[in-house]
Amino acid sequence: MLNLRPLRPISMRSGFRLSRRGLLVAAAALPLAGCTRLDALNGLNAVTPGDGETEQLAHDVFFGRDPRQALDVYGPEGAGSEGAGSGGSLPVVVFFYGGSWASGRRQDYGFAARALASRGFVVVVPDYRLVPAFAYPAFVEDGAAAVRWTATNIAGLGGDPGRIAVMGHSAGAYIAMMLAMDRRWLGADAGLIKAAVGMAGPYDFLPFEPNGAADQAFGHVKDAKSTQPISYAGPGRAPVLLLQGLADDTVYPHNARNLAAALTAAGSTAQIKLYDGLGHIGIVLALSKPFRGKAPVLADATAFLQARLRA
Repeated sequence: MLNLRPLRPISMRSGFRLSRRGLLVAAAALPLAGCTRLDALNGLNAVTPGDGETEQLAHDVFFGRDPRQALDVYGPEGAGSEGAGSGGSLPVVVFFYGGSWASGRRQDYGFAARALASRGFVVVVPDYRLVPAFAYPAFVEDGAAAVRWTATNIAGLGGDPGRIAVMGHSAGAYIAMMLAMDRRWLGADAGLIKAAVGMAGPYDFLPFEPNGAADQAFGHVKDAKSTQPISYAGPGRAPVLLLQGLADDTVYPHNARNLAAALTAAGSTAQIKLYDGLGHIGIVLALSKPFRGKAPVLADATAFLQARLRA
């Protein structure tokens, strides 16, 4: 089932230092027009103690001609200057955000990028073309282009082009898994992806709900099975970690369970982590410092990526 709903606008007052309880209350109850919930979360994340120093290494970098084909790069403080010209040193994560393939912007996911950067990764956050102006396969093609850009350019920003993983939430997890498993998108470059992490992703979601998010993104495709990540769960795929909240009523947990089972049956490596009481939005919020206590999402993803992206 897919019943993806946009986040309602909320924001925060700037210039306030809040207790942990105050941070959580502010995140839930400070609606102001023109700002998103994730705007607020980035602000709260910045004033919440914890994590090492991180920085934005690049912003508004275009990997294509469309205005949506742009990306930002984050890393541990000093990663860019240390890595420039040296062939790169740190493992790399290309992170795709969710939004029903119809919404989202990279600037809102600084909290997720900085969480991973604080654990020693260079993190690329691309935008991609959206429904309704574009439909499948535009957003997957943009994901592939972002990975190719990363492989070509990340050494100059302190990243290792030989250690690239993809990661995503919801619709972004769909993109990450399609790139990791369906080799037509990257072709000869499919081996660039060494690991993949999906958070609350739709991987096995036929039939499409009429006029729903999936129908609008994929309904024009005659062979609907060709749009499903599970259709490409074959042997020799990059190792996969699937993170899923059991209270998710937007993308049901069977998506993760079915994909993990299919990959395992095909002889590929797949791990799954299920979190009691965690919903669809909560799983990505758990990457942020204010909400990290909800579930060990960051710790689980970091452990998997560090193991799979060892030098």
